[in-house]
Amino acid sequence: MTTESDPSYPAHWEADVVLRDGGTARIRPITTEDAGRLVSFYEQVSDESKYYRFFAPYPRLSDRDVHRFTHHDYVDRVGLAATIGGEFIGTVRYDRIGSDGRPATGPADEAEVAFLVQDAHQGRGVASALLEHIGAVARERGIRRFAAEVLPANNKMIKVFTDAGYQQKRSFEDGSVHLTLDLEPTAESLAVQRAREQRAEARSVQRLLTPRSVAVIGVSRSGSGVGAATLRNLRDSGFHGHLYAVNAARAPGIGGDLLDGVRAYRALADIGAPVDLAVVAVPADRVPQAVADCGEHGVQGLVVLSAGYGESGAQGTARQRELVRQVRSYGMRLIGPNAFGVINTAPEVELNASLAPAPLPKRGRIGLFTQSGAIGIALLSGLLRRGEGLSSFVSAGNRADVSGNDILQYWYDDEATDVALLYLETLGNPRKFTRLARRTAAVKPVVVAKGGRHTPAGHVVPDTRLPDATVSALLRQAGVIRVDTVTELVDVGLLLAAQPLPAGPRIAILGNSESLGVLTYDACLTQGLRPLPPLDLTTAASPADFRTALAAALASDDCDAVVVTAIPWVSERALADDLADALREAVAEAPSKPVAVVHVELVELVEALSAARGTGPGPGPEPAPPPRSPSAESVPTAAPAPVTPPADPRPPGERDRIPSYPAAERAVKALAEAVRYGQWRRAIAEPGQVPEYEDIDEGGAAGQLSRLLAAVPDGEVHTLADPDARELLGRYGIRVHTTLPAPSADAAARAARALGYPVALKTTASHLRHRADLGGVRLDLTTEAELRRSYEELTEALGKPAELLPVVQAMVPRGVDTVVRSVIDPAAGAVLSFGLAGVASELLGDTAHRLVPATDRDAAGLIRSIRAAPLLFGWRGSDPVDTPALEELLLRLSRLVDDHPEVVGVSLEPVVVAPDGLSVLSATVRLAHAPARSDLGPRTLPSY
Repeated sequence: MTTESDPSYPAHWEADVVLRDGGTARIRPITTEDAGRLVSFYEQVSDESKYYRFFAPYPRLSDRDVHRFTHHDYVDRVGLAATIGGEFIGTVRYDRIGSDGRPATGPADEAEVAFLVQDAHQGRGVASALLEHIGAVARERGIRRFAAEVLPANNKMIKVFTDAGYQQKRSFEDGSVHLTLDLEPTAESLAVQRAREQRAEARSVQRLLTPRSVAVIGVSRSGSGVGAATLRNLRDSGFHGHLYAVNAARAPGIGGDLLDGVRAYRALADIGAPVDLAVVAVPADRVPQAVADCGEHGVQGLVVLSAGYGESGAQGTARQRELVRQVRSYGMRLIGPNAFGVINTAPEVELNASLAPAPLPKRGRIGLFTQSGAIGIALLSGLLRRGEGLSSFVSAGNRADVSGNDILQYWYDDEATDVALLYLETLGNPRKFTRLARRTAAVKPVVVAKGGRHTPAGHVVPDTRLPDATVSALLRQAGVIRVDTVTELVDVGLLLAAQPLPAGPRIAILGNSESLGVLTYDACLTQGLRPLPPLDLTTAASPADFRTALAAALASDDCDAVVVTAIPWVSERALADDLADALREAVAEAPSKPVAVVHVELVELVEALSAARGTGPGPGPEPAPPPRSPSAESVPTAAPAPVTPPADPRPPGERDRIPSYPAAERAVKALAEAVRYGQWRRAIAEPGQVPEYEDIDEGGAAGQLSRLLAAVPDGEVHTLADPDARELLGRYGIRVHTTLPAPSADAAARAARALGYPVALKTTASHLRHRADLGGVRLDLTTEAELRRSYEELTEALGKPAELLPVVQAMVPRGVDTVVRSVIDPAAGAVLSFGLAGVASELLGDTAHRLVPATDRDAAGLIRSIRAAPLLFGWRGSDPVDTPALEELLLRLSRLVDDHPEVVGVSLEPVVVAPDGLSVLSATVRLAHAPARSDLGPRTLPSY
């Protein structure tokens, strides 16, 4: 008998999922304790659904049926249930069968599968979610195919199978449809799964942001406190739905108005009408009862403002875990706890369920997500002060459930949002975040300011295991604009929301101050842009002069963007509006290029420029390929193919807002980020390819890994011996140079004779490994006498041979020493890294990173993105090295770790890249058993 407390119970199969309509359900294995739930569930299923399941009238389950459907060995017979509120809403089971269709055990790799979903929950995507999860379970248990018998009239179930994206066969036998599904994930099945994930998670956020009714739970009678403040903000924002206040302290039976016309009730159950969203503002010890009341009332989502959770220590963290479990058990989603609230400026909603005081921020094209309420206040204030509006705002606090990933899913196809701004202290699931951010950034800019890079001890935000440089590299690869401060977040957001993307890095500068123009010119060079000589209009320039100069710059084919600099006139107030109008008139004549204004103490100009006739979205036309910047001349880059720019999608009334900045560095930084984002958009128009290599022995590598891991316990990492490492890498076309041990001078001499002179003598002790600067390497030894003398010098200077572990290698062609690595990070997945060998690069952190699998474009970009890259391309007259061979090495290593997740770490150091070819002199390979679940697994919410 198996229960959830038994050791054999597969707890890792439990998962929370988001359904098609945005609600949630819990999927878990069925146990012997579920007999009552199963009978109750079956009683609520219609006769038609029962007929489709059993191919005959089947009004009730017999005791034998109940026993069979609740007793499983979780290997050959498995049952899963989808639950809400602890009750079954759907079930799925498989039974392993042999070639004759009868029950079997392993190694039989086929199973019969069957579903049953309660009629009230059909159409919510329950069966599709169950199929994903039972398929993952089956693959884990060695099952490769599902077989299903379905009545021809059961179109819904046939569609579940046919829409899953698996390879399948279909036949009609004995009055039923026979389906066979190959459970190996395919590109199509993965695309289907992720499309369903996006629709479901986006819908769950949409339900939170577009409620038809809102109840605030915890409104004080005195009108003080966060509950009352939120209620006032909801009321004063002009919310279009029904608004209720809940105050448990009200005397029973007493009705009336609370806070200017908002109906107040003692309990949620007294409202007598549906409530879509509940804002909870009661002490933490009363939140569980409020959640239970909401669940029983059918509330769809919660915003929990209450504090006292993960931010308050271990006890609060435990309370937070229980809150998430309770919320999800009712099929709800949660923003918070310790949240600041949500805002939606859509004209049909006008929701301000937050602590941000009224009035509601004006409608705009920027979506804003923050984890911190304090940062949320600062960002809202900064955007408001500079005349920008919002489409939506979510401040998720402790982010126990709804996270930045969910918001990205919503913004991806939200027509009201053109720019996504996020302040994040942690990435949560970096692998999923980069995947979602890459897809979103392909259609609209995603700008991220990430705090918590150096988390102080005791801070609520947990530190990430990923180095910050790695995080930045992975975000850049995903097309995310990474900024360092919330000020830069606003600066970049303003430019992208109001201006089209620049077509390249050529920047025209004009204004009435020569000094400010020079500062802007220097800032452009610092950011890697290509500024034109500044045009000084002199301090006597009038608004008409500005208009003429700006119009000429925008009409020129020599620039891609314009920075206008302005210092005060004596009569500043009289001219600010005129200058703003003049600049907008020039922009209107050539709206395809971005314009930014740098001002010095021209407050009235800022107000005039931001007081446009409308607020505009930012993406604008796709940029044309830019000329190569001077700083990149020594590092060749492959120019992407030109892309025909589409027309500016902004309505005419929304194209006249010009962002302004109080410092040249801020304006240029924002413009540079827009340039780099435009280059990324252009590059992904023709995505790279993961090349196929005919000499790769994937099957042989899999067999070797299976043998090597047979004696390795789960959870342990095993470092391969050198011969095994060379054999494994050789199966993927990576040849490691032969190394022979030299425990004595005589052994060194024998090794040199075997390899052939000239040779290298080096130490391999961990404290000296790859440290030529410490004298542990002797090169170009051409005779035995030289070798013996070097051996003696080495051991006298650095220690005994047993401590140094000397080795001998044949010399290889001279070149540039590099380091190639790959590591499986639990959060981000497989990461490919590249840098030059040596302490200087290590000290400066000059290493580039890409996610695996890497494409040919990724490999080319990887070696060109380090600061020392010019050394590979003929710096100061040296011979350029064989970068195509280096790119191929990177791609082969990427294939190895992508094909075999058991390879958790590879270090190739050094890799000597010569003008013709390369040599891998040393390799370290680490193995571990592959995890049961990966990003290719079924959809799940983060678990607690």
